[in-house]
Amino acid sequence: MIIRKNIKNMMWLWATIVLSNVQVCPAQTKSVLAAMSYNVRSYGAKGNGKNLDHNAINKAIIDCNAHGGGTVYVPAGTYLCGSIRLKDNINLYLDAGAKILGAPAELKAYDEPEAFTDTAYQDGGHTYFKNSLIWGIGLSNVSITGNGMIDGGGLTRKDKEIEGKVLGGSIGTGDKAIALKLCKNVLIRDITIFHGGHFAIIITGCDRTTLDNLNIDTNRDGIDIDCCVNTVVSNCRVNSPGDDAICPKSSYALNKPVFTENLIITNCQVSAFEEGTLIDGRRIPHAVGWSGGRIKFGTESNGGFRNCVVSNCTFWHSNGIALEEVDGGTIDNITISNITMMNVNHYPIYVTLGQRNRGPKATMKMGVVRNILISNIYVIGADSLSGIQLTGMPGYPLENITLQNINIQYKGGGTKIQGQRNFPELGKGYPEPFLLGVNPAYGIYGRHIRDLRLYNMSFTTLKPDERPVIIAEDVNGLEIDRFRFPVATNDLFRFTNVSNLSIEHAPALDKALKKQSN
Repeated sequence: MIIRKNIKNMMWLWATIVLSNVQVCPAQTKSVLAAMSYNVRSYGAKGNGKNLDHNAINKAIIDCNAHGGGTVYVPAGTYLCGSIRLKDNINLYLDAGAKILGAPAELKAYDEPEAFTDTAYQDGGHTYFKNSLIWGIGLSNVSITGNGMIDGGGLTRKDKEIEGKVLGGSIGTGDKAIALKLCKNVLIRDITIFHGGHFAIIITGCDRTTLDNLNIDTNRDGIDIDCCVNTVVSNCRVNSPGDDAICPKSSYALNKPVFTENLIITNCQVSAFEEGTLIDGRRIPHAVGWSGGRIKFGTESNGGFRNCVVSNCTFWHSNGIALEEVDGGTIDNITISNITMMNVNHYPIYVTLGQRNRGPKATMKMGVVRNILISNIYVIGADSLSGIQLTGMPGYPLENITLQNINIQYKGGGTKIQGQRNFPELGKGYPEPFLLGVNPAYGIYGRHIRDLRLYNMSFTTLKPDERPVIIAEDVNGLEIDRFRFPVATNDLFRFTNVSNLSIEHAPALDKALKKQSN
């Protein structure tokens, strides 16, 4: 009777810790874990950083799953590992001081990539999942938690994609820290990921995923959310100097177009410092490259993005926020609000529609971008390369775009010659503003848009900028209300083929427009 009571008390305490987040002392937590979990040390794991331990960890996972599920406990130590295979109803718990260390490629410890039966229109990192440090396919009720670390170690950051072009095939070794495909009810919480390879975390075709309180300091993408529904990313710090920090995608990895939808990204911090310097606190700015540290929707966008919210996030020494639809899908009903940025590379806000069409020709159609609200954005030190850039395609405008309460301090320094530049269409090109060159407008550039509203916009420059503050081309329905900017040039604006124009509470712009009309 006493034994049963003690067991019941331990079970109640464990449920309280997991489900209610009640604070208990570490000694209590560890004693409960030791009593009720599957300790990888009991299955032969050494944790000395020298012996390969993934086989022992996989044995613990198999045993736990065979008994209905539970917690696989990884105590303090360094566990050199190849592929760890998750199963249903498993919580892989990394205790404080525990480190899963990715084995070097020469040990050939990672699983072979699975076969992909269709044409791979997406890069290898999105195509293959089993060649990862920790992976799972078709699972339910799976979690990775605890205050431990995943160190990608020997994972590669390379892939078979060059400048947006897929070359096909697997990279031939482990290239992702955590890869989950077609899973339901997923939780990844509290862990730290360092040096995550091509993707620190990639989830594809998953439903009901929560990623919370993660520290990610990596050498390529931080978090990729591909073809997923009902996802929450919250309270995460993601540093990715060589690529995107948080990147919703909608690729052809499931052999059909699938929306990423009902997504919330909130209370997160993204940056592009030198790898490792977020974790150690030095925060050394990384040299500006192709991209770095941003939140970007796309480029893979066969299905599109629908019903998504980004809120209460900070950007620090990174690219700005991007919405890119270039593969025939739809971006619809997106809200971005309460964002602060400091030292932003290339652009602060980028919304574009293109025609790269990476997918089966039979399914290709022109994409759609509509119903976008971007509000309460404050930026200090924005790059002079491009201001806010909003571009549709000839005959295929962006629709119903609202920007309000936007305050941006630009570095300035643009020249009159740059302001006269004929800005190229994106067309089939890869959607990166720097590939198109310096933008002729320093504040905001809009082209091929139906119903664009600009409310309470304020721009300043650290140095005078001789480019127009605003350029609008092929815009039907342009409303401007409360628009403030420094008057540094006579060429304040350039409106070409703009209809249904309304300007209020912008005296300098209104005066210049009337002067030009006369």
